Amino acid sequence: MFKLSVVTPIAVYFEEEVSSIVAPGSDGYLGILANHAPIITSLEPGLLTIKDTNQNETEFAIGGGFLEVSGNKATILAESIEPLSEIDLARAEAACKRGKDRIAGLFTDENVDMERSCHSLAKAVNRINLVRRSGRN
Repeated sequence: MFKLSVVTPIAVYFEEEVSSIVAPGSDGYLGILANHAPIITSLEPGLLTIKDTNQNETEFAIGGGFLEVSGNKATILAESIEPLSEIDLARAEAACKRGKDRIAGLFTDENVDMERSCHSLAKAVNRINLVRRSGRN
């Protein structure tokens, strides 16, 4: 077991002992178990799976961030996190449409922030894909 803390810009979202996590690293998914070697990596939008001390798994959509593991403690600084079971598919689809519309308007509106628009679109697409993968339509 090891301590996991998940922190968002708003608050500490999660802080408990867990048996493992699987996180969407910048170079692919990585698994973390107790006594993992120290690591710091960026996280991409994707699926975060947390296995608690009773071996129950909970899945979350994470909007990117950073993961640090050191001294049998893992800390995730998440841009956003949401349990898969609570994702509103219609809201995610609307956010995806807005993101696509912003990017399409890039050439006509100089005020569009391309990096921010692409990141927002990636988070919306991630949420949609994760909901559909889980069988909730």
